[in-house]
Amino acid sequence: MNIDPVAFSIGPIDIYWYGILISTGVLAATFLAVREAQRQGINEDYPILFLFWALPLGLLGARLWYVVFNWSYYSQNPGQILAFRSGGLAIHGAVIAGVLTLFFFCRAKKLDAWHFGDILAPGLILAQAIGRWGNFFNQEAYGVETDLPWAMYIDGAYRHPTFLYESLWDIMVFILLMRLLRQKPVPGEVMIKYFIFYSIGRFFIEGLRTDSLYVGPFRTAQVVSAFFVIAGLILLWYRKKEAQR
Repeated sequence: MNIDPVAFSIGPIDIYWYGILISTGVLAATFLAVREAQRQGINEDYPILFLFWALPLGLLGARLWYVVFNWSYYSQNPGQILAFRSGGLAIHGAVIAGVLTLFFFCRAKKLDAWHFGDILAPGLILAQAIGRWGNFFNQEAYGVETDLPWAMYIDGAYRHPTFLYESLWDIMVFILLMRLLRQKPVPGEVMIKYFIFYSIGRFFIEGLRTDSLYVGPFRTAQVVSAFFVIAGLILLWYRKKEAQR
């Protein structure tokens, strides 16, 4: 399958599908967060202000994570470190940067970080579901060879479309989080369950991928996902226990 990653060009400037899909995901996340802030009586400007800081920092975190764990390549090709348009972003780096941004933003605005994180979480997972299709157009983030009927022909073989698996999983998590948000959850529960459920799916899907980043013999994404699941379960137990006091 030969797919052009460039959607169109404006003069000498190429516009990539990857960037279009990430931008679409960001717009969808912003719309959902603003709408939920309005519903809960929170200043609707806060999600937009947060994203103003979180987007560049998240992008930087995603790229930094990817570069660090591919240092053998980038140390020899430093000119490619800032080549964002061709892909090479790691979601865990973006999430960690986003959590740090959330903490400092809420502290500055005197917001409850747990509550505000709940407002943001459904939009985040929806943005991930949309953004994963950027991997399709870049022909990356695919899986090992398979003879399953839904296999995609990529890089000379029929393979697991792992980007599709993750996109579908993210949509299911999005539906779950939106339903939970309407049930008056414990503050922080929606955000914590985002980490738990996304990480469960990512752990298993990562095992099929051929482009995993590694720490020694372990896949980095699986290590981080396992940590997020364990830490999330502990935090969820703590938050619910605290709410019962």
